[in-house]
Amino acid sequence: MAFTAQDVKKLREMTNVGMMDCKKALQATDGDMDKAVDWLREKGLAKAAKKADRVAAEGIAYAAVIDGVGVVIEANSETDFAAKTPAFVELVENLAKVVAKDAPADVEALKGCTYPDSSLTVAEIMQEKVMSIGENLQIRRFARFADNVSVAYVHAGGTHGVLVNLAVEGGIDATEIGKNVAMQIAAMSPKFWDKSLVPQADVDHEMAVQVALMDNDPKMASKPAQIKEKIAAGKLNAFYKECCLLQQDFVRSDLFQGSVEGYIADAAKKLGGSVKFVDAIHYVKGEGIEKKSEDFAAEVAAQIAGAHK
Repeated sequence: MAFTAQDVKKLREMTNVGMMDCKKALQATDGDMDKAVDWLREKGLAKAAKKADRVAAEGIAYAAVIDGVGVVIEANSETDFAAKTPAFVELVENLAKVVAKDAPADVEALKGCTYPDSSLTVAEIMQEKVMSIGENLQIRRFARFADNVSVAYVHAGGTHGVLVNLAVEGGIDATEIGKNVAMQIAAMSPKFWDKSLVPQADVDHEMAVQVALMDNDPKMASKPAQIKEKIAAGKLNAFYKECCLLQQDFVRSDLFQGSVEGYIADAAKKLGGSVKFVDAIHYVKGEGIEKKSEDFAAEVAAQIAGAHK
């Protein structure tokens, strides 16, 4: 029995399984829709698709430098327990290798790449992992730096993944510098890398806040507007110091007392070269994902009731 592209689309809507697997199912069953659904269920793919409805907010934020290419990636699972299993950790590490090697444009392109040491695609491997691990698994995002020198840092087993990109001159090893900057990013979560990157709207807003504070201060309220604006402009340095990485106080005061920018310059000079911060990516595991609120007692009761049916 022949089948059309519309049949493939319909089977996908019925099962929430990928197009390629739906096509394979229809090929294997001569276009019989009901048998194709059973074929997918027997292969475990339809069950895997059902798991895809569940929220995956745990997982790992991972960073690595692979063959000179810096990669940071976040992959999610439903539980922290699954995220810590060797199978999930290996999956994320291999996904980073694919990103480094193939430079996919986005997550969908990554899913179409060949998985390391396999003839299967990343999407096909993901479906297998869903079945073996037993949870919804998702690739959420990734980024890569192919140029300059990258340094990776993973905090607390994957709660934060940070990738720092540096322009290094003088043939020096900037790994420690990069790692210390990455740790600063993980600890302080700066909103901007440098004060030059702060949008004018944010600067104007901060100025307005500072002027309003003086307007409400009995000791300052009577001062001329020009004076207030001048004072407010002077206080912008405190704003930059709080929000901008390079202007922040370096947290490792045992190594250097001053700004992060000052630390980078000082550490590079001591090594006999120069280092310039270029860019960074900071992923926080599950950031922005709305976790489903569950009544744990009700969930356990439902499981017990189901077990006795």
